Formats: sequence, structure tokens, C-alpha cells
Amino acid sequence: MHQKRKTGILGIIITIIILILIVVFTNGENNASFFENVATKLVMPVQNGLTYLKNKISGNDAFFTDVNNLKAENEQLKEENSKLEQSLRELENIKSENETLKEYMNLTEKYGEYKTIPAYIINKDLSNYSKTIVINVGTDDGVQENMTVIADEGLVGYVVSVTNNTAKVQTIIDTATSVSALMSSTDESIVCKGTLDSMTELKAMYIPPEYNIIQGDSIETSGLGGIYPKGIHIGTVKKVESTKNVTDRYAIIETAVNFEKLSTVLVIQN
Repeated sequence: MHQKRKTGILGIIITIIILILIVVFTNGENNASFFENVATKLVMPVQNGLTYLKNKISGNDAFFTDVNNLKAENEQLKEENSKLEQSLRELENIKSENETLKEYMNLTEKYGEYKTIPAYIINKDLSNYSKTIVINVGTDDGVQENMTVIADEGLVGYVVSVTNNTAKVQTIIDTATSVSALMSSTDESIVCKGTLDSMTELKAMYIPPEYNIIQGDSIETSGLGGIYPKGIHIGTVKKVESTKNVTDRYAIIETAVNFEKLSTVLVIQN
């Protein structure tokens, strides 16, 4: 009895399953929609993920392309900047040459009575024990020893040695140099020598007792001594130092030429 009841229940279940299958297979549109919905829910996340990865990769490609472009532009800018710097240096050189030529013109006009050779300084030795300069002209340019060297402001020194293309000039501030000079207030000569510890001062000695030397007097070359022509400006009296013995008094002369800034000169030939 019990066995028959179980068989009946099983038959009912099978019948229900068959009916469900019949309904499903006979309703094709709904079945398709069902599977379609399931597929959509399963596939869409994967598809979205792949799309994201694709966009990400595409973005990276664009990034690397932009980096390469920036590198190329940077190299181009560096090259252009280098060219601009070169042009600027050339302009500065031209400007410097123009300034030098202007100084030469001013010098030649100021000292038109002399036959001169323009030069510029290529080396300086302005120590306590030696105050000399080297200029860029020599025997090939007509320069000889003992020729006077001047600047726009006044006397520089004289040539002590010369090569084919250079000349060494002993300046008036060198302690080994003596310049015979005149004061503007008298026709009597004095002697000016360089000092050991100054680049801008000379010591005027052998001042006669009757000389009334005062601060501000202009000092010029006397023309004595056989090296310096007469009338070239040397400097001005800065102060007068009195001593117990009036014959030993001396004056401090401030040079007209600033030797530390000096760059262009003229060598007097005649």
C-alpha cells in the first residue's frame, strides 16, 4: 500500500516537470528573453572591464606619445636657447668692440698732435712690488722701448720691453718709476714716484721751499728726462705733508688714471 502511494507521488512530480518543460519550450520568446537577460548580466561586467582596460591602454599610449613630443620640443628649445646665447655673446662682443673703438677715437682726437698706436691691455701685474701692464702691440706695430703710453685721463707709463706682438709697460705708480713734473701754479719741476702700498697715489718730492704747493693743483709732465713729452696730465695734489725740515716736505698726488679699471691705451710714437 505504501509502495503504491510513493509511486503515485513520483508520477505526479514527473507530470509537473513535464508540464513545466512543455510550457517553457512552447513559449520560445519568453525563454529567449530569459536566457538573454541572464547572458546580459553575465557578459556586461566582463565587457565593461575589457572596455576599461582598452581605454586605459589607449590612454597610456597617448601619455607616452605626449612624453616623446615634450622631449623633442625640449631639445628644440635647448637648441634655440643655445643659438640665442651665442647671438647674445656676439652682440656683447660687438658692443665691447664699439666701446673700444669709441675710446680710441676719443683718445686720438684728444692727443691729435701725437702719432699714436692704439692698444688694449691683455695682462696686469699690480702688486705692491711691481706695477706693470702688457699690451697687445709690439715691434710689428711700430712699438719700441721707452715710448710713452697714455690713456684718456692722462699718463700711464712707458714701454720697458717689447716683442713682435706685445709690449710691457712700467706704470707711473711703480716704485721704480720717476716722473719729472710741473705744477700748474709754477714752472719749476718736481719729481713724482710711485708708492709701495697704493695703486692711485704718487709721492711728489724735491719741492723747493719757496713753492706754494696747494691741494687741487694740477700736475703735468715737464718734458725733462727724455721719455715723457711735456704737458701730459698726471694727476692732482691730494694733500701736502709738512716736515720739520721744509726741504723734506712732500705732496701726495692722486693719479688721473684708474689703473685697476684701465683697458685701452695709446702708445706715442713721436
